[in-house]
Amino acid sequence: MSRTFPDDFVWGTATAAYQIEGAAAEDGRTPSIWDTYAHHSGRVENGDSGDVADDHYHRWDEDVEHLVRLGVRAYRLSISWSRVIPTGTGPLNPDGVAFYRRLLTALRERGIAPWVTLYHWDLPQELEDQGGWPVRSTAEAFAHYARAMAAELGDLVEVWTTLNEPWCSAYLGYASGVHAPGRHEPAAALAAVHHLNLAHGLAAAAIREVLPGAQVSITLNLHVLRAADPTSPGDRDAVRRIDAVGNRAFLEPLLRGVYPADLLADTASVTDWSFVRDGDLEVIAAPLAALGVNYYSTTTVRAPAEGGGAGSPADLGVESTAADGHRPSEHSAWVGSESVRFEPPSGPLTAMGWNVEPAGLTELLVSLHEEYGVPLYVTENGAAFDDDVTLDADGRARVHDPRRVAYLHDHVDALGAARDAGADVRGYFAWSLLDNFEWGWGYSKRFGIIRVDYDTLERIWKDSAHWYRRLATTNTLPPLE
Repeated sequence: MSRTFPDDFVWGTATAAYQIEGAAAEDGRTPSIWDTYAHHSGRVENGDSGDVADDHYHRWDEDVEHLVRLGVRAYRLSISWSRVIPTGTGPLNPDGVAFYRRLLTALRERGIAPWVTLYHWDLPQELEDQGGWPVRSTAEAFAHYARAMAAELGDLVEVWTTLNEPWCSAYLGYASGVHAPGRHEPAAALAAVHHLNLAHGLAAAAIREVLPGAQVSITLNLHVLRAADPTSPGDRDAVRRIDAVGNRAFLEPLLRGVYPADLLADTASVTDWSFVRDGDLEVIAAPLAALGVNYYSTTTVRAPAEGGGAGSPADLGVESTAADGHRPSEHSAWVGSESVRFEPPSGPLTAMGWNVEPAGLTELLVSLHEEYGVPLYVTENGAAFDDDVTLDADGRARVHDPRRVAYLHDHVDALGAARDAGADVRGYFAWSLLDNFEWGWGYSKRFGIIRVDYDTLERIWKDSAHWYRRLATTNTLPPLE
């Protein structure tokens, strides 16, 4: 029997501004931390940058037509903060606002609900120069930005997502340094965790001041953790440590208004958490219309070898294996979790070297439902694989990506299994609509269901796009051919 979904289930795709827009210095846009980072020699594969990317800034109308053809109900996109407020805190840039207004209007007119992410990692460089996410003023600047966007675009937005994957912004940006801004400061990373959480709460309040009925969400890349030896107390404690710093550092303040006691104890050698002020946690725990969940793979951990150690808090000696589509770290991104080792992934792997385990998505969604009871949306899920590009009899390019089709099929089926188990999962967004700038990997990894020829910028539907269209237009899981 085919798996079916209800008529109101939301099918969508997702992108991020810096990864697709290009036009990096046009119409008043100023540099973000990713512009600066990408232009620093040796930080991004092949010296790539988002200067042009997919040129979505000039081709947005074509991309909207692709969304219409796909038959999706929603499109998750992000706003470039420095395109709309070039200084981060100052006056609006009318040209930048006008671009997003044209795009959102076109989506609405074509029956596609815009899900707008306010922050997908592209902090205005001017704010980083003032301290970035480790300082409180950045959270306050974010609230100003959120209020302005609500006032300018609120009539067009279906759902506001404040932050995308704050784990990456904090730990990969400020601890491991493999994401912008490229800093290696564990104490700053933990301060960034809190100020990102605070930014969410302040932004939620600011949006609702302008739009009292607004649907506000946040998207987290939550880690599905396995103990290398489930019978080993040390390995089970490694799971607890990573769960604290990677998952509960966000879930607990957002949904319960507290930081976990074990997180504070595990990180006591790094910081005393004195940056948390009275009243902050009440602000952070603003009501959520939904929780966005990004899922790609699972992570297996174990305790350190006998006699092993981890060094100082400045270099904790833990390999990072981010579960969200981004370049692996050569340094620790797991602040305060020095007593942990990460196992190499096994089984089928994507081009990123990540394991394929759809059951992990079922497990994650069911556990979130049982623990927190919040409505859930899978806001990113997809895979990078090397495409097989051929020409048909008419000389047109065809892209065969059976492994991506199988990945999407099996994960949508896993989502359905979570719903069968009672999880309140209301939508799924495939990552990504287009091949794009894949952060530290540049253009060497392709996640899109639509291929982008980076020489001509032509968009070419892959088999996965045709498969996803059948899913989105029928609410029935298409079989694998």
